[in-house]
Amino acid sequence: MSRVQKITVEKGEEDSRLDRWFKRRFPHITQGQVQKLCRKGEIRVDGGRVKPDSRVSAGMEVRVPPLPDAKEMRAKNTLSDRDIEYVKSLVIYEDDDVIAFNKPSGLAVQGGSKTTRHLDGLLDAFGEGLQRPRLVHRLDKDTSGVLVVGKSPAATARLAKAFQSHKTKKTYWAIAIGVPKPRLGEVKGFMKKTAGAGGDPDREVMTAARHGDEGAHHALSRYTVVADAGQKASWVALRPVTGRTHQLRVHLQAMGTSVLGDKKYPCHRPAPEDLDQKLCLHARRLELPRANGKPLVIEAPLPRHMNRIFGMLGFDLRDADEEMIEEQLA
Repeated sequence: MSRVQKITVEKGEEDSRLDRWFKRRFPHITQGQVQKLCRKGEIRVDGGRVKPDSRVSAGMEVRVPPLPDAKEMRAKNTLSDRDIEYVKSLVIYEDDDVIAFNKPSGLAVQGGSKTTRHLDGLLDAFGEGLQRPRLVHRLDKDTSGVLVVGKSPAATARLAKAFQSHKTKKTYWAIAIGVPKPRLGEVKGFMKKTAGAGGDPDREVMTAARHGDEGAHHALSRYTVVADAGQKASWVALRPVTGRTHQLRVHLQAMGTSVLGDKKYPCHRPAPEDLDQKLCLHARRLELPRANGKPLVIEAPLPRHMNRIFGMLGFDLRDADEEMIEEQLA
């Protein structure tokens, strides 16, 4: 075990979430351990108690309690060659600042009490300490598609600010049960988290709320129907203008056209019996601002299960005028 440490947040690390800052400094400590240490008040910032999602600024002093030995932890948690090969096979783009993955459905982005295999843990394959890539945003476990990480503290800080200030543009593709009406539009309103049975965070759901309700946040999504299979199902492109948990899934449910395979947010329409029941929501495209003024655009191919359903419904990827879709979602 190490001794109590007091570490000053450096320039380039400002505006990071505390848990992400902590994980950069001590990558052998799990997300669950960080949450527990915060809850017990053993991690403090400038002498005060903090939550894992609190933001830190340059010059702040973080109290770090005695931690398990890194070498001992690393010996227990070393990635296998198979894991390293697997996570590197997910890379669809890389430069000096960014690594982009095509995250598969079913792979969690971060760990939890019941999740031991996740993308954050697999990032050990790309380096340790300050050289280890860092998360800057998330996708739901069962949502596939583009997910980017920063390769350095400075790159991570820039990316995090771009996401927080809504300077990124995210386009999702979904297979919806039925056809949204109208075929082009937006959905907005307030939503809040509601605890699941027994307080299980994995069972939390987002529910409609009123302005002023405790925990209520405004959410806005734009959408356009790209193609339909009669009234049975449709191919929908969506843009979350805000970034609330499960936002697109809740908004499609509100229109009575839930995402195919969405068990958490079903609608009144029964899902076609002949179609796959895995969640059909894919982060297709991500546009990131760059210092040279020309944005970086990253696209992720559809996962196998959605490709198969596209074929069954007669949807052809060549029918997607992505330039027009982007204009409609702007």
